[in-house]
Amino acid sequence: MLSYYLLKAASKICCLLPRGACETIGRALGAFAWIFVPKRRKKLAKDQIMMCLGVGEQEAERLAKASSVRFGPMFMEVLRFPVIRKHIADYVRIEGLDKLERGLALGKGCIIAAAHSGNWELMGGAFAQAGIPLVGVAMKQKSTGADRFINEYRTLIGMHITYKTGVREMFAMLQKGWAIGLIMDQDTNRRSGIVLDFFGKPTNCVPGAASMARFQGVPIFPAFMHRDEHGFHTLIVQDPVFVEKTKDKREDIRRTTQVLTKCIEDHVRRYPEEWFWLHDRWKSMREEY
Repeated sequence: MLSYYLLKAASKICCLLPRGACETIGRALGAFAWIFVPKRRKKLAKDQIMMCLGVGEQEAERLAKASSVRFGPMFMEVLRFPVIRKHIADYVRIEGLDKLERGLALGKGCIIAAAHSGNWELMGGAFAQAGIPLVGVAMKQKSTGADRFINEYRTLIGMHITYKTGVREMFAMLQKGWAIGLIMDQDTNRRSGIVLDFFGKPTNCVPGAASMARFQGVPIFPAFMHRDEHGFHTLIVQDPVFVEKTKDKREDIRRTTQVLTKCIEDHVRRYPEEWFWLHDRWKSMREEY
């Protein structure tokens, strides 16, 4: 549990420092960490960027580095959650919050479909601080201390946290009118995924959002974060996506998941420096073929 206490100590220090100082430290940490990213992982990110965006090698290298370095400021913002939650309007502006509020007013809950773009941790906090009853679906960290810390801070900023294995709890909270936040842009195993088009390539995608929304008859709201050069975030809530319920359940889920996947692709094309390019997005497809 040493990592937990180290993170808590770092958080206390960061909360005492000015915002600008933390931004500078975060960028320095991100740049330093980039040095230790394995060459094969850097090449993977560069190759994926070239394949998806059609840019040259030099631009791909710049984007790969930028998408990694940004984790420094993002980490510092998480450490500063005790401060940020008290002044959330100084950090995040939400566009389209009324769409989400109207969806929740129906009393059946909703799904928020997000991606590893921008500060997704702060996204959940921004929704919670705006009065949205949000369930953040988390992946358990390998480090027990880090897992305890991040879930404590997610709760601190207003989210209710459940692990990906807590499907029953998700449905129970959905029935109570909560919004379920699902990040759906990473590779999964071929048994659990569905192959769709992403950047013009057959890609294994997560169908959970469409599957859950179809079963409960609730809307899905694609939502993404963007961080400008001054460190201010814009959280954009897009129009709701509804799952058509026909006799062909598999096709209903496939069609809706493709719509959501296209929303993610469009956002990544707009803000390529903010997506998690170091993730091996096509791993399961290579393993199969």
